Amino acid sequence: MVEIQNWLLSAQMNLNLTRGDTARPSDNSVYMIQAYYPPKADVLKYLSSLDPRDAPARFARVTIHHGGAEEPVIRDYLVGPLPVRLATEMTHLTEIYHTKTLPYNARGYDNLDWNLPEISTKIAAPLMDAYKELLGGLPNETIVAGGAGPFGFDGSFRRFWLNWQRDTPGFWLHPLNLWQYVDVSGTDPSKWDQLKIVYNHQVFDTAESFMDAFRNGTLKRVPPVTKQEEDLSWSTRERIGALRDLDNLPGPRSVSFAGLRFRVDHDLQYVSWMGWGLYLGFDRDMGLNLWDIRFRGERIIYELKPQEALAHYTGNDPYKSSTALLDSYFGMGQSVRDLLPGYDCPDEAIYLPATTFSATGMMTRKRAICIFEQDSGRPISRHLGFERSEFGAVKGYQLVIRSVATVGKFEYVFHVDGTIEVRVSASGYLLSGFWDDEQGAYGSKIWNTTLGSLHDHAINFKVDLDVGGTQNSLLKTSLSQEVTTQPWFDNDWGEEVIQQKITREYIDNEDEALLKFPTNFQGGYTIVNTDETNKWGIPRGYAIHPGYSPVHNTIVGSKRLLKNANWARYNLAVSRRKDTEPSSSSMWNFNLPGAPPVDFHNFFDGENITQQDLVTWINVGMHHLPASEDVPNTKTNTAASSFFLTPFNYFDYDVSIESTNAILLQPPKKPGDPFSYNDYNVRPAHCVPQPPAAFEYYPEQVYDLDGKPAPPSTVEEMRKASELYLRIKFEL
Repeated sequence: MVEIQNWLLSAQMNLNLTRGDTARPSDNSVYMIQAYYPPKADVLKYLSSLDPRDAPARFARVTIHHGGAEEPVIRDYLVGPLPVRLATEMTHLTEIYHTKTLPYNARGYDNLDWNLPEISTKIAAPLMDAYKELLGGLPNETIVAGGAGPFGFDGSFRRFWLNWQRDTPGFWLHPLNLWQYVDVSGTDPSKWDQLKIVYNHQVFDTAESFMDAFRNGTLKRVPPVTKQEEDLSWSTRERIGALRDLDNLPGPRSVSFAGLRFRVDHDLQYVSWMGWGLYLGFDRDMGLNLWDIRFRGERIIYELKPQEALAHYTGNDPYKSSTALLDSYFGMGQSVRDLLPGYDCPDEAIYLPATTFSATGMMTRKRAICIFEQDSGRPISRHLGFERSEFGAVKGYQLVIRSVATVGKFEYVFHVDGTIEVRVSASGYLLSGFWDDEQGAYGSKIWNTTLGSLHDHAINFKVDLDVGGTQNSLLKTSLSQEVTTQPWFDNDWGEEVIQQKITREYIDNEDEALLKFPTNFQGGYTIVNTDETNKWGIPRGYAIHPGYSPVHNTIVGSKRLLKNANWARYNLAVSRRKDTEPSSSSMWNFNLPGAPPVDFHNFFDGENITQQDLVTWINVGMHHLPASEDVPNTKTNTAASSFFLTPFNYFDYDVSIESTNAILLQPPKKPGDPFSYNDYNVRPAHCVPQPPAAFEYYPEQVYDLDGKPAPPSTVEEMRKASELYLRIKFEL
């Protein structure tokens, strides 16, 4: 990354760039550098031959904010081949977008939007007396601001609502009753301004009119806080309540007495376990992703990658009713921090690092990803029987690959039968609102002045299944009721029988492949290869099974999500795979709901999807109606969603039966004798395990733009990098 940036900054490139750590909105600067994935055909050719001469050329995607241009604009570029050499070029990356330009008002996250004196003085300085009297404090002392997005609609403006909250642990749960609407459009901060102020449902167009009402007594004020409300400790994670019986003892932990049963190649980021093999990737936008997933030597999935995470809020105030987040803009991967050993992952987990680039430097987390095997605590199959070789069980071991971003936990669970589970769960502080009697329809009261705001989460995954090869079809299976007569039924029951039947049909046109799961889940969808059959002549396939909370976004037509998250309207969708359609979203979509660079619906243009290379786009999510039990934090057991990819006539039999971590029982020959058994000589190992390492947790390692280690971050610097626009401290 440093080499690429130095090349871009060199005089020969003539880009007139300013380093990102000193750039202002009117400068040209590098915003982002990350890997750009090569064409699938090139990758498959290399994976088939493993000939170094077939290795695809390496390219980076580079984003430059051209704030110094006559017409400021954002541009993405391809830089390569890499490493930098004479043949390296920079070309404008346009083929993955549906718009000709990326408007500058949709530019990447920038804390200068509120910290340049030209705007911070207009926001805060005129209201200091009101802050102190109405909100109980001053900015940066006892109150702090947060921003709502999207910041624009079609690129013609860049505006956001600020809300205020008490600056205390768990500040997200301490909103106050004042909002300010700010315009930071264009590159000239002297033209930025405050457009509106809302206090207790009263709207003011200027700071002057608001302060006049504040001083002359016409402002309808919120009653002052009570003594009870002054105790803010309820929002911390400090333990409270009586000690539960035996909770003074440590709980059980997982120990692999015979040694770890999976392998990790740290250099190649390659993982193998029980017939599975796959490569790991990591990027700034969405974090952990998986590639070339094989089982028993066959590729099942070429690419399994999160695409976007949506959070759509509601409320009776300017902030909540304006909040529709797309988290790739802020960087789900960028927000990943080190995992907590023994809490986020078992003590014996293996950890892998990840590095991301930002406009001001690079960040490396040593424990960004964890990998571990776990006993599910239940057999994957079992049966009680009395004939020979009927009775037995296979242990339900699983391999888990996990990463935790600020807004959610992503994990991929591999099973011994060839099933993959993709699971997302959320925990953390709610993005809450100010409670009053007009908010009841938009959430639940969770404290005296705090509303737990109703919102939807939807997370989209790209699943590029290759079932028996790249040529696949989409099979729809429906279950319905039929009334039938049969000659063998007697009069005692009558001749009619009401029963289920299966209807199978192939969806041939991708316009018909924008899908929702059927009512009562009576049926489903399978990616099959009609040219490859199992022993019984049935097309081999992988079924898409809904797991926990298979939801899609509730709202359709909101202007703040008009066209930039069309994928969220469905449970899943299937389209022809194209290198020019690498993602269902882009980081720029967040601020361009009316003119998104990636419009998911444009993927669906009537093409045939019979025996083609297909991509399945699958959603998980939850409708979150907060309750008092979301305080202090939402819990992962209920704020969770998942889907399964499972063999469906792919094999001739259940291949988990191959496992020797199993037992087969035979009935006793004499009454009263025990059952005999065969455990395949795989018996529980036992030894005194090594004690787990002492718990330590260090901040992430930060590097400057020259790749040199930066001084250790202060707590305030770490907060800025993690909490971003949700906690804004004005540099007054």
